[in-house]
Amino acid sequence: MAFIKLYKERLRRNYNYLENFFEKKGTQWGIVTKLLCGNESFLSEVIKLGINEVHDSRVSNLKKIKNLAPEIQTVYIKPPAKRSIKSIIQYADVSMNTELSTIKLLSEEAKRQNKIHKIVIMVELGDLREGVMGDELVDFYGEVFNLDNIEITALGANLNCLNGVLPSQDKLAQLCLYKSIIELKFNKKIPFISGGSSVTIPLLLRKQMPKAVNHLRIGETLYFGVDLFKKKTINGMQSNVFELCAEIIELTQKPIVPFGEFDENPSGETYEINENDYGKRSHRAIVDVGLLDISPEFLSPQDANIQVVGASSDMLVVDLGDSHSQYKIGDTISFSLKYMGALSLINSKYIDKVVV
Repeated sequence: MAFIKLYKERLRRNYNYLENFFEKKGTQWGIVTKLLCGNESFLSEVIKLGINEVHDSRVSNLKKIKNLAPEIQTVYIKPPAKRSIKSIIQYADVSMNTELSTIKLLSEEAKRQNKIHKIVIMVELGDLREGVMGDELVDFYGEVFNLDNIEITALGANLNCLNGVLPSQDKLAQLCLYKSIIELKFNKKIPFISGGSSVTIPLLLRKQMPKAVNHLRIGETLYFGVDLFKKKTINGMQSNVFELCAEIIELTQKPIVPFGEFDENPSGETYEINENDYGKRSHRAIVDVGLLDISPEFLSPQDANIQVVGASSDMLVVDLGDSHSQYKIGDTISFSLKYMGALSLINSKYIDKVVV
C-alpha cells in the first residue's frame, strides 16, 4: 500500500519560522487543519506545536480537535449549514458567517447550550466566494450585534480561493475602513481583522500589510513553506513536510508508443502519437497509487530522472529514465506534493498515514 509521510521536525521548523515572524509583526494567527482531513495522528502533531487556535471546514474534524485538546479555540471557516447549527455551537468556539438568518439560529442554539458563540463577519472583496457585500455591511452588522449569546470578534475576508483574485494593500485597507466605519457608527469595538490565508503572507513579507490587519489563517505556507505570489519556497522554510511513497508493482522495458486501435481512455483522454517515438523503448514502472487517490499534476518524483507517464484509477505509470538500474520490484518511489495532492491523499482511505 502507498503511504504519505508527515515529517514532524520539518513541520516544527516551519511553525517556529511563522511564529517568530508573526510575533515580530504583531499578528495573531491560527492553523488551518482542513488539509489533514481529521487524521488524528497528524492533528496531534499540529496540536503539539503549541498553537492556541485551529481552523477547519468540517465539524467532525473540530470535534476530534476538541477531544484531543479541549483548551484550543476552534474556528469553523465557512458559512454554517443550518442542519449543522447544533454541532457547530457544540464544537466550534467561532464561526465565519455571511447570512443573517443563520446567525439568528446560532444565537438561539448558543442560548440553549448556555454558550457565547463568537462570529467573524466575512466581507466580499472581489474573489466572489463567501462574503457580505460592502454596501450592505453596516446594515448587516446592525442586525447582528445585539443578538443574544453572539459576540462579533472580527471582520474577515477570503481571496484567491475561487477566482484567483490576489490580496492587495488596497483591498485590505478597504476592509480596515469598514471596521472603522462600523466602530464609529455603533460605538462597538471589533478586536480583529482576519485578513486572509497563506496567500496574504507575501504582503507582510513586502511590508505592504495595513497595520490594522492583526489576524491570519494559515495552512498551505505552514505545510509547504511557499510564498504564493512567487510560487517559491520562503527562505528558511521547508517545502517537504509531506511526501508520498508508492511501491513498484511492475518494472518492465516497453515501447514508448502504444500499439493497437485508439479510443478515449476511462478519463476521456485520447493518446496523441509523437512519430519521433516510434521504435523507442523505455524502462517503465507501475506504482500502487492512482487517480482515485491523487491527480498526477499534483505530484513530482523526487528522483529527477523519473517522469510521470500517466495514471489510471489505481495505478501510476512512470518512466525510470537513467535511474532504471537503481530500482527493483518492491522498492518505493518518493514524490513531492502540491497542496491539492496532499489533500487528496490524506482524504483517501486507501493511503496509509505515517508520522516520521
